[in-house]
Amino acid sequence: MGRLLPLGKLKLSQLDRLLKRYTTEGGRVVVGARVGEDAAVLDFGPTYLLAKTDPITFVTDAIGRYAIQINANDIATMGGIPRWFLATVLLPAGKATEEMAEEIFAQLAQACRELDIAYCGGHTEVTHGIDRPIVVGQMLGEVPRDRLITTAGARVGDALILTKGIAIEGATILARECSDRLLQKFGAPFLDRCKRLLYEPGLSILRDARLALEAGTVHAMHDPTEGGLATGLHELAQAASVGLLVEHAAIPILPETSTLCREFGLDPLGVIASGALLLSVPAEEAQQICAHLTSHGIAAAQIGRVVAPEEGIRMIKEGAVQPLPCYEQDEITKVLGGSR
Repeated sequence: MGRLLPLGKLKLSQLDRLLKRYTTEGGRVVVGARVGEDAAVLDFGPTYLLAKTDPITFVTDAIGRYAIQINANDIATMGGIPRWFLATVLLPAGKATEEMAEEIFAQLAQACRELDIAYCGGHTEVTHGIDRPIVVGQMLGEVPRDRLITTAGARVGDALILTKGIAIEGATILARECSDRLLQKFGAPFLDRCKRLLYEPGLSILRDARLALEAGTVHAMHDPTEGGLATGLHELAQAASVGLLVEHAAIPILPETSTLCREFGLDPLGVIASGALLLSVPAEEAQQICAHLTSHGIAAAQIGRVVAPEEGIRMIKEGAVQPLPCYEQDEITKVLGGSR
């Protein structure tokens, strides 16, 4: 028996080793399996085909909407437009009902319609050994060859911008998974507000990406998910072989996130953060890009800058410079795993 792995993502170093050892690139693969890159890029002539797969395992009542938006986000961070979606839907043996299956399919279809995505296939089964529905999505999109954005494109001297704030997804998950505890302590209005974050400001960053690209030059975009913003920043730095200097005080943290993290003893920087878009842009264009986003109702803040790799990945907090933490196990697993 080998050493058991903790709940959540693999360590970045372990994942990097496995990808380099076992994945293959060749033929028409332009961007393959690499730490920090949000989707694979395949050469399809006049355009690139973008391919992404991501599972939804944390939530159940809005699992279809999550599956579409989380997968679509990773197409958008590559500068692309999500076009086609397939889903593997696994339903728990002994708990699955026809109504459960119908609700998931209806959610998937509705979310696809909202984003003009074709829901065009997949696989569905009742599965032994799981206790809740799981949806594994695969999103395909496309981008013109001259408009591809990669996480590896971040450049020394760039400014780092974050949209909306953290951690939208984490707050919605905690509200759904711990509703009884939160209802009792904070009341129904607060709980409902946390749940509504799924819709407003929402998990989708498609508009964020489109507006940023309209406003100026974008060298890199990344979608911070498991491990939160801190781990997303580490992934960007690793993909681009750069260092980062982040201003802790400049990071927008949703008030609901702050309250929930205090309640459960979590660091907001390490809480799953879908719904925010991380951008690396030329420093001289950062202000105009933030202004354009803000003028269209999407909050945006400059949270740091890209520095030389030898400077490391650091954060300024309360006047002191310190290493930026990397949460290889998402903070939210402390709650979902039963330790809080």
